Amino acid sequence: MGREVTGTTPLEDSAPQTSTPSSVAAGVPAILSTMKHGFSKVGVLSTVKTLGRVNRFGGFDCPGCAWPDPDNHRTIAEFCENGAKAVADEATSKRITNSFWESHSVSELSIRSDQWLNDQGRLTSPVLLDKDSDYYTPVTWSTAFSLIADELESLSNPNEAIFYTSGRTSNEAAFLWQLLARAFGTNNLPDCSNMCHESSGFALNDAIGIGKGTVTLDDFNESDLILVVGQNPGTNHPRMLTALRDARANGASVISINPLIETGMKRFKHPQNPLEMLGSGSEIADQHVQIQINGDLALFRGINHHLLSNDDFDPKFIENHTAGFDEFKNAIAEVDWSLIEEYTGLTRQYIEDLAERIASAESMIICWAMGITQHHNSVQTIQEMLNTLLLGGHIGRPGAGVCPVRGHSNVQGDRTVGINHLPSSDFIANLYNSTGVQSPDSHGYDAVTASQAMLDGDAKVFLSMGGNFLSAMSDTKAIARAMKKCSLTACVSTKLNRNHLVTGERALILPCLGRTEIDEQDSGTQFVSVENSMGIVHSSEGRNQPASTDLLSEPAIISGIATAIEDRISMSNLNWTEIISDYDNVRNLIEETIPGFDDYNSRVRRRSGFYLPNGPRDSLLFHTDTGRANFRFHPITAINPKSGEFIMMTIRSHDQYNTTVYSENDRYRGVSKGRRVVLMNPLDAANLSLQSGDQLNLSSHFDGEIRQANNWYLIEYNIPRGNLATYFPEANELIPLTSTAYGSNTPTSKSVRVTVERIQD
Repeated sequence: MGREVTGTTPLEDSAPQTSTPSSVAAGVPAILSTMKHGFSKVGVLSTVKTLGRVNRFGGFDCPGCAWPDPDNHRTIAEFCENGAKAVADEATSKRITNSFWESHSVSELSIRSDQWLNDQGRLTSPVLLDKDSDYYTPVTWSTAFSLIADELESLSNPNEAIFYTSGRTSNEAAFLWQLLARAFGTNNLPDCSNMCHESSGFALNDAIGIGKGTVTLDDFNESDLILVVGQNPGTNHPRMLTALRDARANGASVISINPLIETGMKRFKHPQNPLEMLGSGSEIADQHVQIQINGDLALFRGINHHLLSNDDFDPKFIENHTAGFDEFKNAIAEVDWSLIEEYTGLTRQYIEDLAERIASAESMIICWAMGITQHHNSVQTIQEMLNTLLLGGHIGRPGAGVCPVRGHSNVQGDRTVGINHLPSSDFIANLYNSTGVQSPDSHGYDAVTASQAMLDGDAKVFLSMGGNFLSAMSDTKAIARAMKKCSLTACVSTKLNRNHLVTGERALILPCLGRTEIDEQDSGTQFVSVENSMGIVHSSEGRNQPASTDLLSEPAIISGIATAIEDRISMSNLNWTEIISDYDNVRNLIEETIPGFDDYNSRVRRRSGFYLPNGPRDSLLFHTDTGRANFRFHPITAINPKSGEFIMMTIRSHDQYNTTVYSENDRYRGVSKGRRVVLMNPLDAANLSLQSGDQLNLSSHFDGEIRQANNWYLIEYNIPRGNLATYFPEANELIPLTSTAYGSNTPTSKSVRVTVERIQD
């Protein structure tokens, strides 16, 4: 029997409900939401017990975002609403057993919503979707490992295999995963960084010699000015609101630069502060710069031009620590202010007033997220923001620096320990010295090139360590075609998702332990480690009983695959079973391979873990081509829609985490009971004779190609004219696979040229 599935999410048959967007984040609604998700999925006692271990010393790291914990203390509830949802989602009492697979075909499951798929509960045993079958059937672990080994052995060369990684994977599992890929003979290690902060790493490495931020949590309390650019902390990094609130209390100003005025940047009621809960909450941003989509490069060019024109820069810092200043200064001596105003939607006077606020700051932090990293000119924009910091000497001193805010809880750690399709020669040499594995020196596939390789038939086996690649990537229909061209797709997962339904000729689902669960290996109970957005490595140990006795840990699954391959081909001299019997063995290998992990097993057992070295932050050392922080100049660019076109960006709702949708409600934006929505400025709607509730078809336009997605509902919203916002992942099918950021090759999920067409009654 064949199977008929598509990668796109099901259409909705009714318009969503709308209400006034919230004016304050968190507070009582956050507490009620936390209780609702926890009590309904886990139960009262288990909710209290599990949440009491989140981000606590001796507990487990929240599987949500990568925002750091305080260094030496923890509050009574060191988690946010969205973290509580993620924990309850993983600790749910619902189970997917063999009877589920007997009752539901893949074709049937493919027409279910993402929320419904996720709500079915935890996966409990490995299952196989065989050729021409429409039903998954149970298999043993040994059968699953043998099948993967057979497929890998049959490839004509190792580069026909892809080893994808999600950012929730621990340091230990990520190191073993890349070790397996490189022992097999490939650097095909795409990961979720390729879709989000690859632009940050690319830009920062070139400019300051490290692809990470340069601030600590304490710096927020010492800063005069914090710019939050292209970021929605209230939904995506809620615990950051506490840091911003405390910064305001210490005298800092916070400026939000974003096309949408998000609730979390208005006011915040800390759920643990009774006075805030009873009052109106704390103001977060004291200025909202409602910029047009993709106007950020032009904005910061205007700011930098004004700073230089008025001699508002730090000549001593520039002379001692930077390169390229004179060239940059000369290049922007004259700017086209009419172009800057056109691209930003802001007046010159407004931008110059903003520059004056920046000039008066003694210490400034610039934070950003995917609202900056997912444009054609993302790398150039980030380097222009960095130029602003360099002009004021805002690097390597208290209260100042760069702060790219990561999403997945260990996406930064995964890259640190080797999940990188572009390994350096030093890393290759270190890996060989520590493990005996000789990595190829050729570049591997990133997320975009891996997708293209599958489409072209150049890659035939897709192995996924966590995540939902199909839904997370751009150009959903193309990714679905790519998956179907594989001979095997195998996903290590905790919950059911759409990538399990759009597969290769054969498919495996390999269920693993979650972050909250006890991990027992031959030497006893294990812990893993993670790295947060500020370069702190610390331990994480689950305490809940596993959802099934048939679950394996991620390291154990990697060991099983590697051992099965070793039985067929000589891949390495490693004893994979012995390595994972005690995760201290894995950490010893990491220590021998990655600089900065000295005395790893001892330091990671400290309550707060340890900071990895950070040259710019620690001692103003810049490992760049010049040995200094580099000013970089780029021409002002922006996406240019044609007449009748809009610029569309994708966003996340408040009740989702990445591709995981908890409900169809977006409390902060006043949207409920629907996700196929288009946020449009009321004046634009009136100009097109449209109104809220109208049903639309959307078409994207890129390089002469048109992609269409039907059945969306219009919502009139406070967004700049000419701009639209739609939810991720529903709108991903409109983003062309070949539309990527220059340099980083990140999909341009925030810069999509679209037209709208009203569906006639």
